[in-house]
Amino acid sequence: MTITKEDKCPCNSGKAYGACCAPILDGTVKAETAEALMRARYSAYVTEHIKFLKESAVKAVQEEFDEATSTSWSRAADWHGLEIIRTEAGGPDDTRGVVEFRATYTANGEFCNHHEVSTFVKEADGWKFEDGELVGETPIVREAPKVGRNDPCPCGSGKKYKKCCGK
Repeated sequence: MTITKEDKCPCNSGKAYGACCAPILDGTVKAETAEALMRARYSAYVTEHIKFLKESAVKAVQEEFDEATSTSWSRAADWHGLEIIRTEAGGPDDTRGVVEFRATYTANGEFCNHHEVSTFVKEADGWKFEDGELVGETPIVREAPKVGRNDPCPCGSGKKYKKCCGK
């Protein structure tokens, strides 16, 4: 996807791309925080800066990085946005940081909600992505027992549930 420096940044920061992620992606500045690196990594997928994804990761992740697969995924997805849910540490003076985020996109006609908690470390040459753990959606659990059709109605009317509140 082609984005001009005047366009809004794909990371949803509200800033122009040229004042947000573009300078990080092109290497003119380093990400000052773990969150800034997370935003730049998201923008890298949107703008197909796949080499940045590899370079902005720790050595162990770089060794396992599959550039061809990442490129295909980046091109196949229709990117909708990034939401930063929370951060822990990861500031300019920290050496470790955590960023929980939700990235949304459509791939193969299916809407996807990628919810992850990522860890970052600050190395001599700047912040690096270390690891990510997917967050599953928590199912809704019924707290009260289920009322059967022929059970007494829980409202206290004395009628069967099916003849009262279960209509």
